[in-house]
Amino acid sequence: MIRSSRGSTRIARAGGRRVWDSRGLPTIEIEVVLEDGATGIGAAPAAGLPAPGEPVDLRDGGAAFAGQDVTRAISGVRTAIAPALIGLDAADQEAIDRRMIAIDGTADRRVLGGNAMIATSLAVANAAAAADDIPLWQHLARGGRPSPLPLPRVQLLDCGLSIATGSDLVGLWLVPVGAEDFGSALDWCSEVTRTAALLVAERGRGVAVAGPRGGLRIAGVTAEEAIEVAVRSIERAGFAIGEDIALGLDVRAWRFGRGGRYRIGIDGRETDTHGMIARYLGWLRRYPIVSLADPLGNDEIAGVAALTAAAGASVEIAIGDSALLEPQRLRQLADERAGSALLLKAGQFATLTELRAAVEQARAAGWGTILAARTGEVEANWLVHLAVAWGVGQLAAGGLARGERVARWNEGLRLADRLPSGGAVPPQSAFPW
Repeated sequence: MIRSSRGSTRIARAGGRRVWDSRGLPTIEIEVVLEDGATGIGAAPAAGLPAPGEPVDLRDGGAAFAGQDVTRAISGVRTAIAPALIGLDAADQEAIDRRMIAIDGTADRRVLGGNAMIATSLAVANAAAAADDIPLWQHLARGGRPSPLPLPRVQLLDCGLSIATGSDLVGLWLVPVGAEDFGSALDWCSEVTRTAALLVAERGRGVAVAGPRGGLRIAGVTAEEAIEVAVRSIERAGFAIGEDIALGLDVRAWRFGRGGRYRIGIDGRETDTHGMIARYLGWLRRYPIVSLADPLGNDEIAGVAALTAAAGASVEIAIGDSALLEPQRLRQLADERAGSALLLKAGQFATLTELRAAVEQARAAGWGTILAARTGEVEANWLVHLAVAWGVGQLAAGGLARGERVARWNEGLRLADRLPSGGAVPPQSAFPW
């Protein structure tokens, strides 16, 4: 963000450019300049495996960059988005986002592209904050007091996205439930991550390297093997299992199951909904798991409700991907008590206005909220600002490696020195956060 002297916050111009995400693939960055000279930049994060119902990223196709180039999206900014936004007040985020939604006119944002829209929405918010010379969280809070920093969910193990690799999980998070402040939470997770890398090497799996989300890449293991590595690492690092640090599982079961049938494990054995629920309940009895994310297929509302009831209030059933299938899906899930927390990623909505509405809807339903980063990220640190502005209880920015992941954790540490609540995170009594 670039600040100028206080003046008109109307948009003077907007343009796009191609930049690179953390996977070395193109993504779109938007720069918005206001009449007073204030400037804001926003870049679109990208999913490694988009979920059904997400806005469409507008990509070029063809041979260049494996079809992932964004020149079409950039052209749309020049010909459609910028002309429609010039003259609008950047301080009115909702009006600007609604204008883009109306121009696109499709449910999946395929005309302008969800990537161009979220990048523009972010750029506008950053420009408005720069015009007032205030941090982004303060602008987004609309004059309200900031919430405490979110509880970090740090990815320890990146198990891969393909069931063909033998992965039962996308990843495994460390949830430092006993930490009272943001800095201590990251300190603890760093010690466990270092210990886990040594343990992986001792087990003959070679040198652990950072996966695309910053966790230790450990493909070709079953879920139980990954859990065992995490438990041993927490204990060896000297922390109380379940009291200091607990576990969260990122399952995304829609990758390998639908219609009540699932193929799991390296051998691809088949089980049904009841078998999956029994599997999870067995893990909950044996391991310090406090969160299961997308544990069943997207068509399994009754199954998720049964799991939520059986797991009890001390276990968070986080719903992310399946909540996006249709506008009323979250209300239906809440009415059926199928879940207890909403897991959100910025690219799952094409504008900040829609993302904020989802957070507020989850809160109205009595659910916890989690903001998560994407697979293809940029180095921007706005995610933690959204969490502080909107009262999101948990932040899943990735692991403690790779610059684009660490940038978000480091920004949280900076905010800890500036917020009235310091580095405090939500206490266990606030669960689900």
